[in-house]
Amino acid sequence: MFELTAIAIFIAMVLTLYRLYVGPTLYDRVLALNAFGTTTVLLIGVIGFLTGRPDFLDIALLYALINFVGTIVILKFFRYRALGDIPQIKREPDVGWLPPKEPTQ
Repeated sequence: MFELTAIAIFIAMVLTLYRLYVGPTLYDRVLALNAFGTTTVLLIGVIGFLTGRPDFLDIALLYALINFVGTIVILKFFRYRALGDIPQIKREPDVGWLPPKEPTQ
């Protein structure tokens, strides 16, 4: 039963890789990469169950955290084109309201 589950997860991973390659927009590709990471976590968990090694669950949990952080980093990079601090652009002060000038004599 769990062998069929592992095969189904592997097929889902192959389909996700196809979506990653074909995806029309950047966000579709990032979503496919995140889905691939999630199915990888599921596959690691199922393989750990099949082999009787519960320490695979620790590896799967660590991989899930790396997948989450990696997705955030990729999205931040494509939004700001930088991974570090965003340099502040000097702007002119906002002049929405100026006090009236005193009349000159």
